[in-house]
Amino acid sequence: MTRNPAARAALAVLSAATLLAGCARTGTDETDHEVATQKPAALPHGYVEGAEELAEPHPRLVIADGGTGTAHLLDLVSGDLTAVGGGVIGGVGGDGRFAYLSTRNGTATRVIDGGTWTVDHGDHSHYYRAEARDVGALTGADPQRVLGDVGVTVVSFSDGTAKILDRAALEKGDLVETALIDTGGHGAVVPYGEHLLVAGDGPAGKDTGGVDVRTRDGRPADRIRTPCPEPHGAAVTRRGAVIGCADGALLVTVKGGEFTGEKIRYPGKPPKGDRALEFHHRPGSTTLAARAGDAGIWVLDVAARKWRLLKTGPAVAVTATGDDAPVLSLTADGVLHAYDTASGDETATTELLAAPLPRSGAAPVPAIQADRSRAYVSDPAGKAVHEIDYNDDLRRARTFELGFPPAAMVETGR
Repeated sequence: MTRNPAARAALAVLSAATLLAGCARTGTDETDHEVATQKPAALPHGYVEGAEELAEPHPRLVIADGGTGTAHLLDLVSGDLTAVGGGVIGGVGGDGRFAYLSTRNGTATRVIDGGTWTVDHGDHSHYYRAEARDVGALTGADPQRVLGDVGVTVVSFSDGTAKILDRAALEKGDLVETALIDTGGHGAVVPYGEHLLVAGDGPAGKDTGGVDVRTRDGRPADRIRTPCPEPHGAAVTRRGAVIGCADGALLVTVKGGEFTGEKIRYPGKPPKGDRALEFHHRPGSTTLAARAGDAGIWVLDVAARKWRLLKTGPAVAVTATGDDAPVLSLTADGVLHAYDTASGDETATTELLAAPLPRSGAAPVPAIQADRSRAYVSDPAGKAVHEIDYNDDLRRARTFELGFPPAAMVETGR
């Protein structure tokens, strides 16, 4: 019932207008076709065709079976495990919705649509769910890294090349390459600021000394003069894009269409084997973690422009769980460790893996994925995935029994 008099009056006017419009459309006069067609109702904010919008995130894990090579989808809400593809063995990464898994022979990357994703609008986010599927295989030897945004996904390979994929086409189930970029044997290609940041020696092997800014189809657009020697590893944060360099990290920001670079140097000069080669972090966080060879863990606070070396000894896998949240480290003895990023102190440990890692290196290597409240650690020997509440002294919240050794694991829906 409408109790407000003004609302009742407005409703009456609207009803009369609708009735008159209906009468005009049913006439037989020659001018009937000139009556304005009623406009379709506006689509709701955040509408995505073919997807269901959710009230909260719906995380899933895409997991490769180390025995059969089958890709499975683990729904972290229902606990259901389903097969979604085949022919995979290793993990490369994800862009929030799609998982990229290397094939057994290392010559291609299989793309799996996890079917859940988050769209960050800055002051709020939208969460979606759709059908998971195997999108297909992307050719390229030994895939190393995946970085994506709303427009493109960049898949980088060990030979220094990177393929640029159209994100809109991916969402329709098509693998469309918009560009192929060669960094010259090693380097980094990062989607940022509706452009591509390209750091490397260049296709002729000549050290360019800075970072190229290119359009999404690979054309030159700008240049960042701040040097980044021997680029390795990259990440995108809310404070800018980060590219690992021999002397630290290059932070790239953009304002008013102008790109600038700022060097965050290592404290001292670490040995080459102790440099940060790949960054790991929770999406949205400005705190990054990287293995520091046998020395321990590098923690990069992007907001504070500061490195910290946690002298923990060698780690199998590491990740940062967020700003003012612990850094996690998994060691070969199967123990998960938590460290305070400000003090460097160890705050919690838990014996997690079913067995220590073998020294031969033949077995799959465990991985850590983190979201806003939980971390997920793969356990190849235990044929399981452990869910960890990292804000509660590494409490094991759940263990998902898989029935196969997980060789790779990528979280979607974050």
